[in-house]
Amino acid sequence: MLSCSVRTLRRLRCCCNNSPFLLAKGYCFSRPKAVPSFCKTDSKFSRFYVGERQSSLRQWRKRSLYTEADAYSAIELALDSVVKIFTVSSSPNYLLPWQNKSQRETMGSGFVIPGKRILTNAHVVADHTFVLVRKHGSPTKYRAQVQAVGHECDLAILVVESSEFWEGMNFLELGDIPFLQEAVAVVGYPQGGDNISVTKGVVSRVEPTQYVHGATQLMAIQIDAAINPGNSGGPAIMENKVAGVAFQNLSGAENIGYIIPVPVIKHFIAGVEESGKYVGFCSMGLSCQPTENVQLRNHFKMQPHMTGVLVSKINPLSDARRVLKKDDIILEFDGVPIANDGTVPFRNRERITFDHLVSMKKPNETALVKVLRNGEEHAFTVTLRPLQPLVPVHQFDKLPSYYIFAGLVFVPLTQPYLHEYGEEWYNTSPRRLCERALRELPKKAGEQLVILSQVLMDDINAGYERLAELQVKKVNGIEIENLKHLCQLVENCSTESLRIDLDDDRVVALNYESARIATSRILERHRIPSQMSVDLVSEENNSSIESAC
Repeated sequence: MLSCSVRTLRRLRCCCNNSPFLLAKGYCFSRPKAVPSFCKTDSKFSRFYVGERQSSLRQWRKRSLYTEADAYSAIELALDSVVKIFTVSSSPNYLLPWQNKSQRETMGSGFVIPGKRILTNAHVVADHTFVLVRKHGSPTKYRAQVQAVGHECDLAILVVESSEFWEGMNFLELGDIPFLQEAVAVVGYPQGGDNISVTKGVVSRVEPTQYVHGATQLMAIQIDAAINPGNSGGPAIMENKVAGVAFQNLSGAENIGYIIPVPVIKHFIAGVEESGKYVGFCSMGLSCQPTENVQLRNHFKMQPHMTGVLVSKINPLSDARRVLKKDDIILEFDGVPIANDGTVPFRNRERITFDHLVSMKKPNETALVKVLRNGEEHAFTVTLRPLQPLVPVHQFDKLPSYYIFAGLVFVPLTQPYLHEYGEEWYNTSPRRLCERALRELPKKAGEQLVILSQVLMDDINAGYERLAELQVKKVNGIEIENLKHLCQLVENCSTESLRIDLDDDRVVALNYESARIATSRILERHRIPSQMSVDLVSEENNSSIESAC
């Protein structure tokens, strides 16, 4: 909801590569001491809060009795569950989208969960071409298949068909969110050796954090146990149960690692079990501003007892657009008051951004939102669902889309395309494209920003090479919706001349028949196997069949 600076990308890393990612600002929590003042009234929420606090205190005292013997027992249990994962992957080349980069080998960790499945990180198997797993104490590697991947939450499920692999294997149960200073043991196969490794630490913080792999802000647990490359996907054990999955660390700091908490894991697994595939995390599609300034609250007619956040932008594709308006003040979400800084109570005296409540909803679930509009309170029901950005932040496990005509290479704008400009892509990529990628919202479903990525030189396009990296606006006077639409407009052109309008009022004009002939010549010269990507080829074939019928 509240975005953070792109310049903080450099400090956090996945634990099997050096990819930079965002670090969200959060809040440091402590052991519960007292009930907040707003909960001291005799209300339904205050009774719920006090009961939750007392229950949490009992759990905290119970867990404080956790002994060294229990820790060793947990580790022994993990030895028959944790596996080493060997992945061969090949990432697409977004500058030359018709080919892949050279393959690379990476290693990670995983552990067995009920149902003869292995849970690991999505970045361990991203863009995979071949996956093997090996259990502790065994020299044999077994072929594994990726059943489901959730790149936003950085989780994946693997299955192994070999019955021999499952002999002697035990599954681990999922536990609860640990309290601060509770001890956890991270088990996995980090770099520096081939055998299993166990590191111990304590919980330092629980708050929403930017997940480097999926560029999504979800709840995460910070621990002081060492999490190094290779630890990714390994379990963090507490009281014979899993407290989380190791997935990233903070570069430049000593022993600051992050694990994915159980609520996020359960949300991912439940979605896969219910629908057979990853369903994503819900969003309201809002950009909100804190209302911590007194003059700001007075301007929007907030009473002294009211707290909430100001709606500054609404995604046109979200259901919230139907009922909410810009400058609304969101006071409550499903009956939970939202503070002026955008947080809600989380366990005892801890607080967490209300985005967490939204993300834990199942797709198509509804939520009751209480808002203040022009000094009057209203209650609206909003249907929540995952929302796709105008410019995708990742494109794992799929080939890039492209279309070539007369040597002009058209692609949809994606953040992976901008990442091809290097680690400093925010500063080195075209400024206008970068700003649109990070800020613009889609106006309708299926919309894409299509750009002319490069010009493969030929007599037919000489003089147009300086128009690369501009956005395509129109084809023969018709505004394009996405790359598929552009392809259809060009392929079905019935005029002698083809006109393509670009950003900055630039124009490309081509003799259509000459351009078609030149396309085949250019493809052969550059050894490009196809004029368009596989997804556009299938669409083009379907259109031809419909026309013939």
